[in-house]
Amino acid sequence: MTQMEFPPLKNDLLLKAAKGESIEQVPVWIMRQAGRYLPEFQEVRSKHDFFSVCQTPALACEVTLQPIKRFDLDASIIFSDILVIPQAMGLTVEMVPGVGPTLPKPLEDPTDLVRLVKPNVEKDLKYVGDAITLTRHKLEGKVPLIGFTGAPWTLMSYMIQGGGSSTMTKARQWLYKYPEDSNKILELITNVIIDYLVMQVKAGAQQEIIDRTRDMVMKFGKSRYIANLGHGILPDIPITSVAAFIKGIHSV
Repeated sequence: MTQMEFPPLKNDLLLKAAKGESIEQVPVWIMRQAGRYLPEFQEVRSKHDFFSVCQTPALACEVTLQPIKRFDLDASIIFSDILVIPQAMGLTVEMVPGVGPTLPKPLEDPTDLVRLVKPNVEKDLKYVGDAITLTRHKLEGKVPLIGFTGAPWTLMSYMIQGGGSSTMTKARQWLYKYPEDSNKILELITNVIIDYLVMQVKAGAQQEIIDRTRDMVMKFGKSRYIANLGHGILPDIPITSVAAFIKGIHSV
């Protein structure tokens, strides 16, 4: 399905707020908007594993629309996961019940960098773009559609830790033990993210959320990886709202 002639947008509260324009009420959407609290989502997951839902545009569209059909929200957010990028870069990612996303073979040391590939985003992550385009049409202009990605440090941490971590000890050690190799990983991830966000917007995403961690902003906020994501990220397409979601920023 192509993005030609998307239905006109009926609720633009979120996009107006993102531009700093006057709005009549605060727009509302929910983190993990499509998720386990919905019985209809549980029904889909009983038949399909997590990443199969992410990688099947019709299923990703279906679960993205579920909360929009149930609640009076002001935006939808495409059902996907930040770890589709490490998958496209050659690493295995599994969703383990009771544990969460797990990389059974994380990067142990710089010799593992040969395992990473620079993906062709429009080919290897095409399913995300297809899900976005399909969802834009199925929304019929009711609310805008948000796309998203993890930030370089967030993704690098998962790729080294092998899963989520509150301390990110192994990833931090990489920064100090292997600074040049850490730079290589971050640069590679950054370039993939930029291609990924551009692809999402071309597919129909109307706002982009970039997940960053507080520690990355505190310690590396002036790095070129933050700058590359913050400036010139959408050079050849119409301007789209880009927001940063920074966990723990209230304590900075």
